[in-house]
Amino acid sequence: MRVTVWGENVHEKHNEAVAALYPEGIHGQIAALLREGIAGAEVRTATLEEPAHGLPDDVLADTDVLTWWGHLAHQMVDDEIVEKIATRVHDGMGLIVLHSAHMSKILRRLLGTRCTLRWREADDREVIWTVLPTHPIAAGVRQPIILDRHEMYGEFFDIPVPDELVFVSSFTGGEVFRSGCCFSRGKGRIFYFSPGHETYPIYYQEPIARVLCNAVEWAYTEAPSTIPTADCPNPEVGWFESDGAT
Repeated sequence: MRVTVWGENVHEKHNEAVAALYPEGIHGQIAALLREGIAGAEVRTATLEEPAHGLPDDVLADTDVLTWWGHLAHQMVDDEIVEKIATRVHDGMGLIVLHSAHMSKILRRLLGTRCTLRWREADDREVIWTVLPTHPIAAGVRQPIILDRHEMYGEFFDIPVPDELVFVSSFTGGEVFRSGCCFSRGKGRIFYFSPGHETYPIYYQEPIARVLCNAVEWAYTEAPSTIPTADCPNPEVGWFESDGAT
């Protein structure tokens, strides 16, 4: 399995608290927990400031699952790269979207909604409830996961109805949030998971690491990269051929 961990890598350069918490970057810590938690996984990282945002055609073609963390610079991601990622997802690449990347161009492009939500940046206690314990992403995950301090995300979350809802979070203010959502687009699987605010050590916590490793393994498919045309009655016109009827 080939995994590319994409990180915006902006907070880490401009916020001393984030740099101290994640000296190798948020992307670096996520890559480390995936390497430790998934046997045989080939894990690379990519960041916004690299050429093609670290995702040139050859890297995307060599990626089975892409994880995405962003916050401050969603609009700096090139639209052409977004379209290439969307194409790869439709062709079977898995996509794991994390925390504030709910507003990323790629998730909004694939889900077709604004992906807005309510939020409060405070030391909230978040309880992450497993509502689909038989799902592979929930395998071996402590129930519930308790984050003593985190940012609040709350409803209404402007997304399509998830294909599967694995986790729901509750907060000290009484808010609830659909915090673990599965979607499919084309042949690709998408998982959105909300924990991961940059000023809290979320990605060092074992149950969060277990969720991410499970999610990457769930999103991995061995589907062919393109739809075969051998079975088409007329490959020149694809899967649909008019018989002239109106």
